[in-house]
Amino acid sequence: MNTFFRNSLLALAAGALAVSCADYNETDNFYAKPDPDFVEPYKDYAPVKSYIDREEYPNLSLGATLKVSDFNKQELAHAAAVTNFDNIAFGSTLMSGAIINAKGVMNFLDMKDLLDHVQDIGGEVFGSPIVANANQADDWLAMLTAPIEIVVDYVEGKKVNYNDSTEFHGKVEKGKASIVKYDDQNMLQIAAAANVRIVEGFEVDPLATYTTTFWAKADKDTEFYIYFSGKKVEGSGVDGKWSTKAGKLTKIVVEAQSAEGETEGYLRIENTRKSVVHIQKVEVGYYPDNHRPQTAQEKTDTINYALKAWCEGLMKINLRRINSFDLIDEPIDNKAELENGVYDLKHSTDKIFWQDVLGSENYAPVVAKVAREAYQKYEGEPDELKFFISETGLEEQKKFESLLYWINIWDGKGAKIDGINAKLNLSYSENPETQAAYEASLNNLLDNLAKSGKLIRLSNFDIKYQDAEGANVLAKDITEAQRQKLADYYGSVIKRYMTKIPNEKQAGICKGNMADTSDPVGLWSVDSRSKDWVRTATYKAFCDALSGK
Repeated sequence: MNTFFRNSLLALAAGALAVSCADYNETDNFYAKPDPDFVEPYKDYAPVKSYIDREEYPNLSLGATLKVSDFNKQELAHAAAVTNFDNIAFGSTLMSGAIINAKGVMNFLDMKDLLDHVQDIGGEVFGSPIVANANQADDWLAMLTAPIEIVVDYVEGKKVNYNDSTEFHGKVEKGKASIVKYDDQNMLQIAAAANVRIVEGFEVDPLATYTTTFWAKADKDTEFYIYFSGKKVEGSGVDGKWSTKAGKLTKIVVEAQSAEGETEGYLRIENTRKSVVHIQKVEVGYYPDNHRPQTAQEKTDTINYALKAWCEGLMKINLRRINSFDLIDEPIDNKAELENGVYDLKHSTDKIFWQDVLGSENYAPVVAKVAREAYQKYEGEPDELKFFISETGLEEQKKFESLLYWINIWDGKGAKIDGINAKLNLSYSENPETQAAYEASLNNLLDNLAKSGKLIRLSNFDIKYQDAEGANVLAKDITEAQRQKLADYYGSVIKRYMTKIPNEKQAGICKGNMADTSDPVGLWSVDSRSKDWVRTATYKAFCDALSGK
């Protein structure tokens, strides 16, 4: 793994060297700006990454998480990242959901800008998950796997010709309606302000769109509402009214579906008070639903096409500049068990999950094969490519064992999973018993990870601070003494990782947030007035722990 933004001026044999603000952000031939604020008591510390003994810990890297937009601005967050960290991860902002629109158009412009810049300054990026359950191009996948249009024949329904009628036997819901002589022919007359079903007595298919055609005439311009099987059908007039011109036999065509839950077919006219309306004849018919679900094979072919298209687009832009990726993100469902007692993978009933189509056991092998082929197609060296499975909640023993179960299955089918990216959710508590439980859980996690035999990366490395009652202490309220306790725990976690995980299996630690959010999680706090970043005790704790102090 190449060292990210290595600054030869800042190589340390031991401890910290004092450097000037001018030197601090210089990375090879690139100057990252603006500088974070250099103030006491941590003014003389060098960039955090420079404290790693690269000979003793050749595989250990320090990462930071950023949004693509924040990195491409090349402002304060960018400067802090490229100066202090070995690599950058971009979370969900480089996943398919942020890049592919509903029509399958892929927008890699921001990704290309950041990779070109990282390449220019000699940096590294840790790849966002190639596939997952969340942050996917759901609209595109839904479009690709939607039912297929087919040719269907028109189905004739009911016909009524009032020219041949002498009495009206239909349903009058309000007012009056009768067969009268009009224009030398029998027609159905609907009185003003009457509600009348002009055709009824047929079953409706709730998925079908019905076409009802009728011919109407009135002595004066008139307006009326139309309802088809309980659903109002909007016309072009005010408030959705339909209309006829005085003295003209008008053909009216109504396209509509029935209201939800309605099984009885009818078309009702709700006449206004302007004029009586005369109906000559009515015809109803429909085209059945002209879609059919994709077969299992068609859906499999479609998803394989989508996966190949996504991986090809991703790796074409990448051009071997990213060599380590999360292959799959958070696959384990801790609510569903297999017959052998381990947790199942996540499955969906309302969205397309890759594993539902590819199959649970073939999920990672298929994705790995397609991604690897695309990586090699666009100048990638296969020996350089590494795949991780990222998962949260691995402190739970059963979830950890379940993840290993699936990794072993996928490895057995040729996926070649290189590492585990354990997403942390850490807190420090002022309650001694609670803190002891937190530390025991962390130790168990690290011991389990070490036994896995995989490369181990810790991500989302943010630690929240809790008071003795369990309430989170906010960044704006934390005291210096509390900040120091938090910093000491950060240092302790780093040291445990460096001692418990074998050196050759250390794939690195990735900070979730470099600066404080509402929680005091940062190596920097944010000045409320200037918005500058100011080093905290956590900055020193990182430097000390990484240097072996």
